[in-house]
Amino acid sequence: MRYSLMFLLLVTSQLVHAVESVPGYQESLNQFIEKSKSAKSPFSEADRAVMENAAKSLTASIPSPGIKVGEKAPDFTLSNALGKKISLKDELKKGPVVLVFYRGAWCPFCNMHLHALQKSLPQFKKYGAQLITVTPQTPDKSAEQIKKDGYPFEVLSDLDSKVMKNYKLYFELPEDLIAVYKKHELDIEAFNGKGRNVLPVPGSFVIDKQGVVRAMQAQTDYKLRMEPAVIIETLKKLYVEG
Repeated sequence: MRYSLMFLLLVTSQLVHAVESVPGYQESLNQFIEKSKSAKSPFSEADRAVMENAAKSLTASIPSPGIKVGEKAPDFTLSNALGKKISLKDELKKGPVVLVFYRGAWCPFCNMHLHALQKSLPQFKKYGAQLITVTPQTPDKSAEQIKKDGYPFEVLSDLDSKVMKNYKLYFELPEDLIAVYKKHELDIEAFNGKGRNVLPVPGSFVIDKQGVVRAMQAQTDYKLRMEPAVIIETLKKLYVEG
């Protein structure tokens, strides 16, 4: 059985707390879906049809999202939650970068993935790498998220959507889907800023010191994310290569 984004958004906060003690992403996702089965969907048949059509249209419009392994990662400079400018070029001088695009603090799947990645930071550091995340949400929303979840990694705001576009992840929400979201009290503009009903396809990229993508995952099914174990395995190979 498939579960809509908004259906899963309304699962109780008890599950979110439980996620923090579960290693990896897939296990957290499985628990999330299992818990959601006991919840009654607040969505009408018409709502579900809108969401399913939007998902199909997105897959058709971006059948293969994300820049690919072997490509040069586009450089960028973005502000973090405190207003500091961070550039990919400068960060790569320190070592490999695990670059993760996520939709925003409102997305439970993003939060599960970020928690799983956070637990793997010691392993990333062991191989000389750091985690940098990019989101369309405003810096103040990121600051709230960092304070709540204690994220020690960079959270950068792509306010003009240029980086999402350069990494081939950008898309705009259709009007009928925006209306469904707002009906169920999810206002993307409240996170991204007025007029910005835009999101990235969730994407993860392991970038070596030369700026080349060595591993990636980006899929229009927002529930699917790159496992930390896959990232660590790639970083190990880079470390051996020197």
